[in-house]
Amino acid sequence: MSIIEVQVPQLSESVAEGTLASWKKKIGEAVGRDEVLIDIETDKVVLEVPSPAAGVLVEIIKGDGETVVSGELIAKIDTAATAGAVAPAAEAPKAAAPAAAPAAAAAAPAGTASPAARKILDEKGIAAADVAGSGRGGRVTKEDAVAAQPKAVAPSGPVAAAKSSAASLPVPPSGVALGERTEERVPMTRLRARIAERLLQSQQTNAILTTFNEVNMAPVMALRKQYGEKFEKTHGVRLGFMGFFVKAAVAALQKFPILNASVDGNDIVYHGYVDIGIAVGSPRGLVVPILRNADQMSIADIEKKIAEFGAKAKDGKLSIEELTGGTFSISNGGIFGSMMSTPIINPPQSAILGIHATKDRAVVENGQVVVRPINYLAMSYDHRIIDGREAVLGLVTMKEALEDPARLLLNV
Repeated sequence: MSIIEVQVPQLSESVAEGTLASWKKKIGEAVGRDEVLIDIETDKVVLEVPSPAAGVLVEIIKGDGETVVSGELIAKIDTAATAGAVAPAAEAPKAAAPAAAPAAAAAAPAGTASPAARKILDEKGIAAADVAGSGRGGRVTKEDAVAAQPKAVAPSGPVAAAKSSAASLPVPPSGVALGERTEERVPMTRLRARIAERLLQSQQTNAILTTFNEVNMAPVMALRKQYGEKFEKTHGVRLGFMGFFVKAAVAALQKFPILNASVDGNDIVYHGYVDIGIAVGSPRGLVVPILRNADQMSIADIEKKIAEFGAKAKDGKLSIEELTGGTFSISNGGIFGSMMSTPIINPPQSAILGIHATKDRAVVENGQVVVRPINYLAMSYDHRIIDGREAVLGLVTMKEALEDPARLLLNV
């Protein structure tokens, strides 16, 4: 027997712990080298844990839903074993049979549930023994707990008589009688809990104020129409709007460095670089990957990186490093049809730009009412260090750059 230990990968300094998702392999199953055994969900990313060697999974030390830290032992692999030759023992310590019992018990004791499942059941007021477990030996898994519904208390007396005629009515898959209102309690993911924590932190620690302006997007749209096809052939990426918004933001941050600063105690930290966070929606929630040194990037570089971030966010492949840092952020609610919003600052940053859907609107130019494609810009800022003058003029700088995109190319 040659045992190899499977440990939690080294987490970054900003991530203290993670939560195990569902094991992709069972006790006694063969695994290949670098085959993913389980995912670990942190408050920033989902990390894949690959098998360090080929062999057979002989022991699972930490079960689904348990909390783990860097370097913690979670499973063991026997590189000399043959698949199917290992008895399927319990998959987590809490589900193990008593010491005096045979090693390969046929079923888990009634009411056995993983820690994550037990927590959900406790919140629902459901006993683990009342739930049919789908795990090994009848163990109640997190998925079983989420799907479980409280048992209805049988009515008596006149109430029972009144309801007896409804006994033959069909029951939906959820197990709740037709006509009843249902609720489902699901614990927050680590990412969602972290988002909630940071938003509250931002609201409680920053003196948030938002300034607005409108921008005529016709010049940018004309530029995209004229050069979009050539741009895509040359650079292999579509010419979108975000490249222009990022370059316009860079122009404002360079002109008014306080917008790119942050607060540290009683100090103001001025950053000599521009790292812009781009808010991206993902199946797990909102994430903000960072465009590092955005002031040194071309529009093509920006568009390529944003496309890469979008693909990684969709697949849950963003790294912790890609989500750490940032001196300013941009949130694009326009892709969902938002007309106006007041974005919340992403701590420890001091400002954030919100952009919205571009719509044809009636505006006045030279005393005449004309129709122009208008986008409303909103910039929230920390009024503790940023005065209205810098905030308003910074947003005006962005507006002027977008309405005359040649300025972005000539840096004027």
